[in-house]
Amino acid sequence: MPSFSKCALPLAAVLILLLGACDSADLPEEASQGANPTIPEPSDGVVPTVNVAEATSWPDGEKPTPAEGLEVKAFARNLDHPRWLHVLPNGDVLVAETNAPKRSGGREGIREWVMGWAMDRAGAAVPSPNRIMLLRDEDGDGQADTKTVFLENLNSPFGMALIGEDLYVANTDAVMRFPYEEGATEITAKGEKLADLPGGPINHHWTKSLVASPDGKHLYSGVGSNSNVAENSMEVEEGARPSTRSTSRRERAVIFASGLRNPVGLDFQPGTDTLWAVVNERDELGSDLVPDYLTSVKEGGFYGWPYSYWGHYVDTRVEPQKPELVKEAIVPDYALGNHVAPLGLTFAEGNTLPPAYASGAFVGEQAVHGTARRAAATRWCSSPS
Repeated sequence: MPSFSKCALPLAAVLILLLGACDSADLPEEASQGANPTIPEPSDGVVPTVNVAEATSWPDGEKPTPAEGLEVKAFARNLDHPRWLHVLPNGDVLVAETNAPKRSGGREGIREWVMGWAMDRAGAAVPSPNRIMLLRDEDGDGQADTKTVFLENLNSPFGMALIGEDLYVANTDAVMRFPYEEGATEITAKGEKLADLPGGPINHHWTKSLVASPDGKHLYSGVGSNSNVAENSMEVEEGARPSTRSTSRRERAVIFASGLRNPVGLDFQPGTDTLWAVVNERDELGSDLVPDYLTSVKEGGFYGWPYSYWGHYVDTRVEPQKPELVKEAIVPDYALGNHVAPLGLTFAEGNTLPPAYASGAFVGEQAVHGTARRAAATRWCSSPS
């Protein structure tokens, strides 16, 4: 990983930089990856480097450069803030056009101002369309011929799951159920609320992922924290409890595992009942901390947040401390790198990609926060043992 020392902030932020030196990433990229990443001492009192690329569309005739043997083609264009995909059994692609709901509560200050500026520059400070679009490739050429509004009037929707004739949608504050007929291009029926999810008033991590268990009996949703590292107090966090939540199709949601700061992508390893997640870890400990990760999620397991990271590394910023919980913290399975913002997760089962990609897990990295602000990427990991 190159060293990033430039603070790309507007002139109004110069006073912030006078409070401390800009932070830089010193470890090579591979040191923060794998089952045993390097965990250095935290950097205190430094200003994190914020180098945000301005949001723009791909120029005509240009496209991402894929790995050898792969090709990139635009499946659909002119979508309004697409954030999550779900492929139906018949090949239709559902796209959640969504963004954060209007937020209230929480602290106001320099951090929030910088975050707001960064989100605006990255194109994220726009109203949520609150709908799901359906894309259909009629002739199999890899491009959508049909684009239609499938569901609307939602509340910052994100995760989706289909079980039989029921389509489940994770709004920012609840899991909803809608009737689904194969081949339908829209759903007009009013949804039924299956279970509440923490959704306010701060709603710091508003995206709620959703995945169905292999037997279709349970749904699992990712619930992120209401802060970076409990700076809004643990009383506020108790309403959210960063976790994965299990929802029976006939019961309320219960916490399945906790201490996962922001578990966005969820999926089950093919042929098993093992749930996996990619997790966005905490900020402001330096550019070389803390590794975001991919991990199996154990029922009743605790993964550290906010008291510790990567197992038993104590975060001294948190008060009061909970050493008894830190002792129980589970070390994640695989570090993906520092501040790479992993969002999407899917296993390779059933894909038609070249043999090198026939197994393992694909992780979509957005890299929207932290030091490098690197371009979005997709990483392939070898199949977990």
